[in-house]
Amino acid sequence: MSIEVTEVVQPGPAEALGSLLDVDVPDLDRDGLPLLWHWLYLLDRPAQADLGPDGHPVRHTIPAPPEPGRRRMWAGGRVRTLGPLRCGLPATRRTEVVSVQEKQGRTGRLTFAVTGHKILQGGRVVVEEEQDIVYRDAASGASEAAADGPEVPPSEGEWAIDVSPTLLFRFSALTYNAHRIHYDRDYVRDVEGYPGLLTHGPLQALAMAEAARLQGRSGELAFDYRLVSPLFDHQGMVVRAEAGVGETVTAVRDRHGRQTATGTVRSLGR
Repeated sequence: MSIEVTEVVQPGPAEALGSLLDVDVPDLDRDGLPLLWHWLYLLDRPAQADLGPDGHPVRHTIPAPPEPGRRRMWAGGRVRTLGPLRCGLPATRRTEVVSVQEKQGRTGRLTFAVTGHKILQGGRVVVEEEQDIVYRDAASGASEAAADGPEVPPSEGEWAIDVSPTLLFRFSALTYNAHRIHYDRDYVRDVEGYPGLLTHGPLQALAMAEAARLQGRSGELAFDYRLVSPLFDHQGMVVRAEAGVGETVTAVRDRHGRQTATGTVRSLGR
């Protein structure tokens, strides 16, 4: 099964993301979208009747949940930008399941699904991507909170982002993400067993990509990233990027110093 979506890329979503994160928006017609900003475009917009109790679609979607009641998490991915994705022109996204693996983890069954995307514009592929999605068994009700130690103030070069419910809701709206773990505190506590609203994995990845852009990393890029631990709204978000020769190493931590995401942005030698 594959899904294909085509639309004209408009500047509105990119300008909204710039305002949300308080970052510069480049010349979208000339330079195209920055790394990962394509996540605001060519979105799936499922029917309300196709959503499950957690807000995610359960039918007519890729990947499809392996069975009812499993919890869905974005675990990481790999993105290559092979050319500019410009506003004012049509683009097409093609999506398919690359692989599905069943494993047994410390907390129970795990289903790993890799979803592949290609975005084409002007007759060429401009974005290639694989997303790693993990499905876990339903929560037992126990909290998955990590013990918060003393706060670690942002150091020089780190970027502190205030993770408020408003920020999470607006990012969900921008990406048409109805997953209730990001905005419904009663649901996330009583059903999923978490101590707070979860900060989106894609939001953390975008913040890392933006930190790399501030270091001057642009053009044709490869970005590999992993979400290594849940990040809750009350824990804040601190992003850093360290530029090296040909690559920039990025990471996200909470305000207590616990790392929640890592990534590497590399310039493609083309």
